[in-house]
Amino acid sequence: MITEDANKLLDRFRQKGEDILGGSKYSTALGLNMAEDARLLSQGKMSEEQFVQKYEEKVSKEFNQHLAMVEEPKKDGPRWGMVIDLRKCVGCETCTVSCKAENLTPPGVSYNVVMVEEKGTFPNVNRVNIPRPCMHCDKPPCVSVCPVRATYKADDGIVVQDNDRCIGCRYCMVACPYGARSFDFGENYDEMTSYGDVTAPEHGMDRGEREKNKTPIGTVRKCNFCFHRLQRGEEPACVETCIGDARYFGDLDDPNSVVSKLASSPRAFRLKEEYGTKPRVIYLR
Repeated sequence: MITEDANKLLDRFRQKGEDILGGSKYSTALGLNMAEDARLLSQGKMSEEQFVQKYEEKVSKEFNQHLAMVEEPKKDGPRWGMVIDLRKCVGCETCTVSCKAENLTPPGVSYNVVMVEEKGTFPNVNRVNIPRPCMHCDKPPCVSVCPVRATYKADDGIVVQDNDRCIGCRYCMVACPYGARSFDFGENYDEMTSYGDVTAPEHGMDRGEREKNKTPIGTVRKCNFCFHRLQRGEEPACVETCIGDARYFGDLDDPNSVVSKLASSPRAFRLKEEYGTKPRVIYLR
């Protein structure tokens, strides 16, 4: 039951493709079509060759860009993944707050959200909490749909967003079945007078002050498992700060790791498994 409730809750939280692309200078029709086919690619109903052949001319015309084949990541070293125990999650949204504090995301941009639904009538009330970071899928449609290949699957399993390469077309936002991507419109927290002066660790680097027409403004942003923290030997901020200890992080390819053992538990499930994306974020019922 929890799996069905979680998927329905996710559907209600996701924006429609037309709304995502509203105001974009790029073709809405092309974005919707490419996103739909990118999902078919993830499901194995279309090959990478067929996808590129179908859209290479249209991408060239719209973006003046050659649509390259997606390179498969090497399978050396750890393959990071996360397990979230829904029995332990209390819906406090500490993960949301700590993520914003760690990544200094602007208004309207949250890499970690907690989807909440309350069912029933007092005193017989049931509450469902579904934390939703980026799923870091093994077959991510967001990677295939990107016309400039600004998002890609790294060797460690993380789906990376290269903000320096991103042109802000938002096609990846439409293709993502989980609504895990946001567009940076350049807004700031005006009540925090020094907000625009601080540095943000986007793509593993400090970018300095937020300024108009300066990356990451005008690009798509997303959870990256805090890989700048991983490089220091630390866990993602959401894992470290979870007050219910509901999050586990580690190498899913290591059979002796906690996350690997939990991921193979009978309680384990993934969101929207019918899309064939093979998320590396697993939930426990």
